[in-house]
Amino acid sequence: MSSEHYSEVVSVARDYYNSADADAFYSAVWGGEDIHIGIYEKPGEPILDASRRTVEKLAARVEISSNQRVLDIGSGYGGAARYLAATYGCRVAALNLSEVENERARRMNQEQGLSERIDVVDGSFEQLPFDHRSFDLVWSQDAILHSGNRPGVFAEVARTLKPGGSFVFTDPMQADDCPAGVLQPILDRIHLSSLGSPRSYRQMAEGVGLKEVRFEDLTPQLVTHYSRVLEEVESRTAQSIGVSADYLERMKKGLRHWIDGGKKGYLAWGILQFQRV
Repeated sequence: MSSEHYSEVVSVARDYYNSADADAFYSAVWGGEDIHIGIYEKPGEPILDASRRTVEKLAARVEISSNQRVLDIGSGYGGAARYLAATYGCRVAALNLSEVENERARRMNQEQGLSERIDVVDGSFEQLPFDHRSFDLVWSQDAILHSGNRPGVFAEVARTLKPGGSFVFTDPMQADDCPAGVLQPILDRIHLSSLGSPRSYRQMAEGVGLKEVRFEDLTPQLVTHYSRVLEEVESRTAQSIGVSADYLERMKKGLRHWIDGGKKGYLAWGILQFQRV
């Protein structure tokens, strides 16, 4: 799908993740593998290690074999795709809106000898360029929030899943009982009008024939993660990360909003798992 057909929200996210500042920040701070919330076991743990633990935890929730096809929507630098392909021998389609991130992912796939098992696709999860019932597993980490049509994303997931296939994902969400208006600083920072919630995602899934399997609430990890990222960036200079000073200051401000919202109980995060009926 050509970029001119992207929704406004997706286009904004694409422009951001294609920017030199964003690419430098996420590749340096997250280690160039993952761009999602980590699961921490001890204070000060490397972000890369915690982020990889999230991948491992999601993978443990589903059955994966070498003859399966997996779709990762919003795949970022492709860290999860490489883990799945290397660990289970499955074939992975890694769909992502940022051409800059995708080029980095292709290089890393090549370097790790995984190019034949991973197909990196430029595109939006609001209109998946795949046939009906193509995948045994659809996977996503902290990406669906960037859609302006989340019910449409769920419909596309259901369309491309085989009967009995699994959909497992994480996403920064607002709590089901979040008061109106309190998340505006976060929404302004990421150019969104809303966040999903556990309740709304359950409703979207039910509406397209996806049966809930499990929701593992890991909300405290959201605060831990953003606090850890803030700790990391406050210990470094913009020059050492490779970003502009303005970008780094805006990032610090945004991280503090996420931490504040999480501590006040306004946010939610965890692993959601559904199955196509």
